[in-house]
Amino acid sequence: MWVMNDLLENLTEPQREAVLHVEGPLLVLAGAGSGKTRVITRRAVHIARTAARPEEVLAITFTNKAAGEMRERIIGLGVSGRMWVYTFHSLCARLLREYSYAAGIKANYTIVDQADRRTLIRQAIEECGLSADNWQPRAMEARISEAKNRLAGPAVLEEESYDFTTKTAAKIYARYQMLLEEQQACDFDDLLMRMAILVRENAEVREDLSRRFRYLLIDEYQDTNHAQYVIASQLASGHRNICATGDPDQSIYAWRGADIQNILDFESDYPDAAVVRLEQNFRSTGTILAAASSLISHNTRRKHKDLWTSGEVGAAVRVWTCEDERIEARHIADDICERLEGGAEPGDIAIFYRINALSRVLEDALRSRHVPYQIARGIEFYGRKEIKDVLAYLRAIENPADETALFRAMGAPARGIGRVTMEKIRLLAREKGVTVSAALDELAAGKGAAAKKVADFARLMATLRAMPKRPVQAIVEAVLRESGLEASLLGEGEIDNEPLANAYELVNAAKQFDQEDAEGVLADWLQQISLVSDADSLAEGGTVTLMTLHTAKGLEYPIVYVVGLEEGLLPHRRALDGHESELEEERRLCFVGMTRAKQHLTLTHARYRMVRGITERTMASRFLRELPSEGVERSSFETERDRSTAHLGRFNDEGDHPAGDYYPGQRVRHDEYGEGEVIAIEPRGRTVYVKIYFRDFGHRAFAREHVALYVMD
Repeated sequence: MWVMNDLLENLTEPQREAVLHVEGPLLVLAGAGSGKTRVITRRAVHIARTAARPEEVLAITFTNKAAGEMRERIIGLGVSGRMWVYTFHSLCARLLREYSYAAGIKANYTIVDQADRRTLIRQAIEECGLSADNWQPRAMEARISEAKNRLAGPAVLEEESYDFTTKTAAKIYARYQMLLEEQQACDFDDLLMRMAILVRENAEVREDLSRRFRYLLIDEYQDTNHAQYVIASQLASGHRNICATGDPDQSIYAWRGADIQNILDFESDYPDAAVVRLEQNFRSTGTILAAASSLISHNTRRKHKDLWTSGEVGAAVRVWTCEDERIEARHIADDICERLEGGAEPGDIAIFYRINALSRVLEDALRSRHVPYQIARGIEFYGRKEIKDVLAYLRAIENPADETALFRAMGAPARGIGRVTMEKIRLLAREKGVTVSAALDELAAGKGAAAKKVADFARLMATLRAMPKRPVQAIVEAVLRESGLEASLLGEGEIDNEPLANAYELVNAAKQFDQEDAEGVLADWLQQISLVSDADSLAEGGTVTLMTLHTAKGLEYPIVYVVGLEEGLLPHRRALDGHESELEEERRLCFVGMTRAKQHLTLTHARYRMVRGITERTMASRFLRELPSEGVERSSFETERDRSTAHLGRFNDEGDHPAGDYYPGQRVRHDEYGEGEVIAIEPRGRTVYVKIYFRDFGHRAFAREHVALYVMD
């Protein structure tokens, strides 16, 4: 009986009901902070102990971080690591390699990141004889992603086209997909689309996987898109042992294809489904729950739940009205300092915002008070130039057809191989129907100037490809050493050589992978890092955390600030002009942010906020009016100021920003140009300009009154 007792210990009656359910469909409507992760993990372990082998249980969640934590909990409960615990993308990436013959792709396919996807879309636009100025790659990327999420290939988009714009978009999509196939590559949406089509149309694969995974548990079901819905339903088609856990009130990803209707219609898809409601909250105080429940009650597309807690009522939810974004940031930073002096740890505190642009002034305020902080931008590390250069070699080693990676590696460091030579290689590959790597080798074996230029590079790639595929650390070190990248980075002669330090950190990441996966090879590591998300980068404790509300999903902090609750920000301006469903999603987003707070919650808005260098009057968010009067404490921090200089932006208050704000040699970061160094301060008439050198963009000069810079020193 001890086997059962350790799983049911400290569970509420609804949680016990969900854990003990085994056969047939189950819908767990899990309110915020209701202990759903505990329920999912214990249910998975219960099934593995009583009804199936661990490898016959498949648990799917939405972030690598959540999957890792779930895997650790399951192993901690005594079940072997053979249970399948994956994100949708990592599951599809692995299964597509296993069933590559049926999916029509090579097993060593490359996963292209967002930056490379946009590069390929730009190439597709140009190869269609169009201008990327008129056909924006970002817009085409969104259109293609939307099509893939609903499993529509280029032919479907062409059939649906009805005018010049839609017909051209279908043409670009077709060319982009052809470029991916030439390079034996998949983008993130392809992973889901290819897998969904495979299990929907290939009965042999579908039945094989349905027999393999006899029990299916899906977390965050409200965030599934159509492709994920198809994958889940097809995998469960042979046995109908599917458990969907989620909360319609926390569906916040419609912008990337998530369909709230999937969870709302679960009982229609499975009329015999058992339904368990988890309504007891173990995270937040009574006042926080009351405020959040009042807000979300204004939505109509939801399943009603009565969130409650047996814990303390707690401190009032604070609503602050601030004069502008600087006053807002100043009061938040001062309040954080008071809490730290009162015994709180920096890791207890988080600041959430709707868009990343709001972080700059908050960072300034925290930095000036010497408050340690981190920003949740996990993809940023792998998006740095020096990291992408190393990864280009690794991708080209693993996939000889990856043209984007091979051509990037050719120029890192510079070897005198230009666009003309690269175009020769591309045309030769297409003409002979071979990979770009094979075309490179053929060109190198010939005579003439072009052959001489590429011969050394071709030999380098051959040497690297001949290395064993593990340990991965040795391969990364060899790429750095043999390619000349390490020497090139050393030659930059910076006192604080951050690019070189980043490259060495990539070696550390490879070493960690080798230690954690005794059988993992280069392809596995490349797949793992290609699926990194913002939340995966968060360090535990030690710093205040800043992040978007979307990134905050699934996290919790004792002390939370949600900033920028203004019409046009939260709710976002797109929702104000759109359908009511978009406004409801913005309200759910605010609800998610509020319910991350365990003990203290502060919501702020500014009466004036700078937008694109101009200070504008704002309106308080309607969501603030939807809070209850009881348990909410409202305060105002407004000051009289000279409106005639408001348009000058952040530097119009000379008391806060003296002339010596910037100085030659100072390291700064610009939102568009990245990191740079102040070269000079130049008065030009009545305006003072800050001249900065950026590694990738050269010298730029900005009017000090208008430029927004992050001080790095």
